[in-house]
Amino acid sequence: MSEATRSLNFIEHIIEDDLAAGFPKGGLRFRFPPEPNGYLHIGHASSICLNFGLGLRYQAPVNLRFDDTNPTKEEQEYVDAIKADVEWLGFRWDRECYASDYFGRLYQWAVDLIRLGKAYVDSQPSEEIARQKGTPTEPGTNSPFRARSVDENLLLFQEMKTGKHPEGTHVLRAKIDMASPNMLMRDPVMYRILHKAHHRTNTDWCIYPMYDWTHGESDYIEQISHSLCTLEFKPHRELYDWFLDQVAEAGKVRPKQREFARRNLSHTVVSKRKLLQLVNQGVVHGWDDPRMPTISGLRRRGCPPEAIRTFADTIGIAKRDNVVDVSLLEFHMREHLNKTAPRVMAVLDPVKVVVLNYPEGESEWVEAENNPEDPGAGFRKVPFSRELYIEREDFREEANRKYFRLKLGGEVRLKNAYIITAEHVVKDARGEIVEVHCTYDPKSLSGSGTEESLKKVKGTLHWVSVAHAMEAEVRLYDRLFSDPVPDQHKDRDFLEFVNPDSLQTVKAFLEPGLSEAKSGEQFQFQRLGYFCVDPDTTPAKLVFNRTVPLRDTWAKVEQQAE
Repeated sequence: MSEATRSLNFIEHIIEDDLAAGFPKGGLRFRFPPEPNGYLHIGHASSICLNFGLGLRYQAPVNLRFDDTNPTKEEQEYVDAIKADVEWLGFRWDRECYASDYFGRLYQWAVDLIRLGKAYVDSQPSEEIARQKGTPTEPGTNSPFRARSVDENLLLFQEMKTGKHPEGTHVLRAKIDMASPNMLMRDPVMYRILHKAHHRTNTDWCIYPMYDWTHGESDYIEQISHSLCTLEFKPHRELYDWFLDQVAEAGKVRPKQREFARRNLSHTVVSKRKLLQLVNQGVVHGWDDPRMPTISGLRRRGCPPEAIRTFADTIGIAKRDNVVDVSLLEFHMREHLNKTAPRVMAVLDPVKVVVLNYPEGESEWVEAENNPEDPGAGFRKVPFSRELYIEREDFREEANRKYFRLKLGGEVRLKNAYIITAEHVVKDARGEIVEVHCTYDPKSLSGSGTEESLKKVKGTLHWVSVAHAMEAEVRLYDRLFSDPVPDQHKDRDFLEFVNPDSLQTVKAFLEPGLSEAKSGEQFQFQRLGYFCVDPDTTPAKLVFNRTVPLRDTWAKVEQQAE
């Protein structure tokens, strides 16, 4: 869908209304504000695409701002990973910002609030503060320290800043309304003491601002016009605006917070806590495990960034949370890879085919099209010889008339090569087929123009030459959870739904042209699916990850289960 023809989402309508009401287009500025306490996932990708997409639509700058106010969980590793993910998705930010850049200004504003009698130091334990908050139907009660003098508050806050007091002894709270129906307005905590080194400010600070105090003021400092966040922050909007009221100056842009719905993905979890649990308990092999919904995991799996952007555009922006079936993302993967991925031949579960009437010790190179969807992709040469591998499931000794693959007495075309006929099989002591002996028609070579080459054969199989095949490790990834919403069962742990078949590793045989394949390169293994080269690949060992099968096999499984 073109930008000119698609309808506006409700966020764009808000922006259009603001522009129509006189807000200058040149004043538009957006931001993507992740906390660097983990790796970005597919849910973040929707927010990235929304904010940077608005930047592109309105030709407005977009900041990448790290909300780095919790040194106990945040690391430079996560900052670097987030930057890499945003760039990989195809976006460029105008300014790279950090909430920690504003610690001095935030502190001074907090001092101003104390002087105005709008903030105070509370010396109660956190449990007591929580108890005094009340309930949604009952008002809270004032802290016994709410009436502290300005001078005492200023002195204590200064001592908190210089590290004089242990963690947990004091907090700074805004003085708002303990009877407010919005519990977030009941004297929220603005600062807590943390004697932890920060990844950017080291030990310069012993107090750290809370999210609600930091976020809106950071938006204001950066002059963000529209602060877009997910629905769980809707109750925070009143507090966001109250804090802005305390610092806003005439003539400056006042950020507007608006909320949109999360789009959760089926058959996975996106809670950072649960993702970390998967990593720490060894359920997956790290944040970039191709089964993870992280952007780094999707990248390693071979998901094209274009597919994620199209997926985000397709699901759109809504006002209600819902679960999007992962098959929609997989559909967009296939759509993109079908147009771009070179076709190659690989056999994952081989059985040997011996072409009895093909000369022993000889081989030839047949021509194969690289990508029929791309006329400019050209052709390659593939070796053909007497001994070949085909997929084990592509042969049966006996089969009905609807089986169009190879069977005794039947014929198939080997893709880009010849028509063969199965004559007999060789079995081992256990009765397992180890060789299928065939004959071929030497005049049936594809593309040769002979009458035999034009013969219509219902079955076409992929294959590789045994003598020329490259061995590779192929990792067959599937959905990490068997249940569409594994973390929404109140009486069961989400780990109970881990799919035991989410990863299978097989030894495969590939056409020799793949010997030079580089990490990240994507291919279609013909008739099998889309695969990419894993970073574990070395000159001595090729490793491929399955990105997605050619078809949605889960749809059939789920229909059978209903």
